[in-house]
Amino acid sequence: MYILGLSFFYHDSAAALIRDGAVVAAGEEERFSRVKHDHGFPLKAIEFCLAHEGITVQDLDFVVFYEKPFVKFERILLSTFKTFPKSWKVFRESMLTWLTDKLWVKSLLQEKLGVPAKKILFADHHMSHAAASYFCSPFAESAILTVDGAGEWTTSTMGVGRGNRIDIKQEMRFPHSIGLLYSAFTAFCGFEVNEGEYKLMGMAPYGKPRYVDKIKEIVRIGDDGSLWHDMRYFAYHYSAESTISPKFIEKFGEPRDPARADVHMDTYYADMAASIQVVTEEILIKMARHLHELTGSENLCMAGGVALNCVANYKILQQTPFKRIYIQPAAGDDGGAVGAAMWAWNHLLGHEKRFVMEHAYLGSEYGDAEVADWLRRKGVHYEEVNDEERCLDHCVERITGGQVIGWYSGRFEWGPRALGSRSIVADARRAEMKDIVNAKIKFREAFRPFAPSCLMEKVPEYFDLPDAAGQYPTRFMLYVTQVISDKIPAITHIDGSGRLQGVIREHNPRYHRLIEKFGEATGVACVLNTSFNLKGEPIVETPENAFNTFMKSGMDALIYNNRFVVTKNGK
Repeated sequence: MYILGLSFFYHDSAAALIRDGAVVAAGEEERFSRVKHDHGFPLKAIEFCLAHEGITVQDLDFVVFYEKPFVKFERILLSTFKTFPKSWKVFRESMLTWLTDKLWVKSLLQEKLGVPAKKILFADHHMSHAAASYFCSPFAESAILTVDGAGEWTTSTMGVGRGNRIDIKQEMRFPHSIGLLYSAFTAFCGFEVNEGEYKLMGMAPYGKPRYVDKIKEIVRIGDDGSLWHDMRYFAYHYSAESTISPKFIEKFGEPRDPARADVHMDTYYADMAASIQVVTEEILIKMARHLHELTGSENLCMAGGVALNCVANYKILQQTPFKRIYIQPAAGDDGGAVGAAMWAWNHLLGHEKRFVMEHAYLGSEYGDAEVADWLRRKGVHYEEVNDEERCLDHCVERITGGQVIGWYSGRFEWGPRALGSRSIVADARRAEMKDIVNAKIKFREAFRPFAPSCLMEKVPEYFDLPDAAGQYPTRFMLYVTQVISDKIPAITHIDGSGRLQGVIREHNPRYHRLIEKFGEATGVACVLNTSFNLKGEPIVETPENAFNTFMKSGMDALIYNNRFVVTKNGK
């Protein structure tokens, strides 16, 4: 049985295909369209999923959308009515977009794909989040916490998964939302909402949490993590342009100029970033503790965009009774595509829960013949190395010599993190690599940290995470832990932390062997890893994407499939 899950019309549109309950292909539309955070109909992602299995739309048993459009429209409509006339622009834009496109998802699927109405299903937004985590987890039972900006009406849920069923116990509703609170401060600090939240998290360690009490004057936090906003300070429920109101500005000052956000580290805004990070962690930890009291489970599944806050994730592990946490690599709305399909297979159709998302390598792949054909057609000079070990030795020699390489190998990663298939790799031992890669390779803010890729079996030597192999978020770069070694300064953030990826041999043998060989040569089994893209662009998908990005950056070499080596000017 084939089930296609879809998410689109908000941000990070995606498609995911499951076969008999197992995810076999998944990808975000932005990888194929080359439009960052593409929110349109994910036709190219759908075509990839179907082509991967060699099937057509007619072979699909069900197509499942990740939320319920009419319920979401009800929320938008009632919110704008309540705040009219301030909300007239939102009302106008909503009428234009919802009445022409967003409400008619079933008709759109019938028109675009030729899917009969009887095969089209709709899941609740937060149920899709919950299913994306729990039904992909290794747990037979688990507490489930979903937290994001907003779905239909819900902004967070607490539930429990047992076998093939999910039971939502409690929920929090719009306009009160951890995700929207964090996004308001994202905008205040000069970053783009739904794009800059991870920048805010990266900036937080440069500041001091001086304004925690001031933030708590505009929200109320319950012992169970429930959250109430004083809506006089916010505008996201009635404004199309701003998330914060004039009263917010009166209390906290003028928002940071976005033009300065890319250049200057302003102390006040760094302190504000640190403060909202602390408030967010406090709320999530209280929620997790309350959820543990509700369920008694030692397992926790998390989902929703806020579950990408990997600093908070590790503190939940440290400061709550939960022993094991699972977070699906695409925790945001893109992951809702997987969740919708898994909800249908397990919860709705009643099939036995049996799938575990052990790794994130679910995207498209270009084999040696395809890569070589493209290189020849475009007249790209390259060296072909038929011995994988020799090619790896060549890579290690370049990295240890201070060069930066583009690493393109296998299927691309599901979710926002590069995990060794579409990565830029450098020497984690060289402190200067942090500035070199930010300035000359990625062309991005100087304060942005880089992630370490470490052999999973070696993680405890470098990071404060004793049971690394037993913690799935480590595989997906979803924990920020303290670095306990002084040998890897390039990936060590200003607060002594690192957003860790533990690499497992059986899931990515080429990347594992690269790091292993680097360790044999240097005594350090850890490299600097960042996503293979430039600022403002999606991670590369095709060999051509990789080559174009390589040529526009300061990378020294591009390695395709651990076989083809491309350099600039023959160097």
